[in-house]
Amino acid sequence: MKKQARSTPSKQWTQPAAVPLVRVRRAAGAVSRGWLIAGGRAIPVALGRGGILANKREGDGGTPRGTFRPLRLWWRADRGPRPRTALPIRAITADDAWCEDPASRHYNRPIRRSSAGEGDRLMRDDHLYDLIIEIDHNTRPRIAGRGSAVFLHLARDNFGPTAGCVAMTRPNLMRLLARLGPRTRIAIG
Repeated sequence: MKKQARSTPSKQWTQPAAVPLVRVRRAAGAVSRGWLIAGGRAIPVALGRGGILANKREGDGGTPRGTFRPLRLWWRADRGPRPRTALPIRAITADDAWCEDPASRHYNRPIRRSSAGEGDRLMRDDHLYDLIIEIDHNTRPRIAGRGSAVFLHLARDNFGPTAGCVAMTRPNLMRLLARLGPRTRIAIG
């Protein structure tokens, strides 16, 4: 009789395979609430106060309709361990901000805050930006006034509307991070 080979489980931690597509849809009857569907799981999200808009403009409070790629994770090292993800990671520093000025050549890009304090500060007192997934909305080409600083980030306790981002609870964002890769597509709308 032939002996059967025993299979031994790998002792190495393996990251789950990246999901190819993440969908974000508006919830029925709620402009600023929605659902994010990834890998067969649906999680509640907060959307922009203007709902999902096809013609996104700076300051309209809308979450842009379209298909985007996750570019990198911005992470507050002082507020939690480094998350597991296949995305590039950058630690947020006190000088990090995002340019929201359509007249600036740095519009919709990360910048270093000057003493004048321009830009949307990434190191906030609240926890909304403890984890930020940067997406490629309005990046190639960048068009002044078509919207900036659209991220996936943490939601307010009351799941209040965002300024145009997609927000969720920390446990759900952590689960999502483990399943995102550079080739994942995020379809909003």
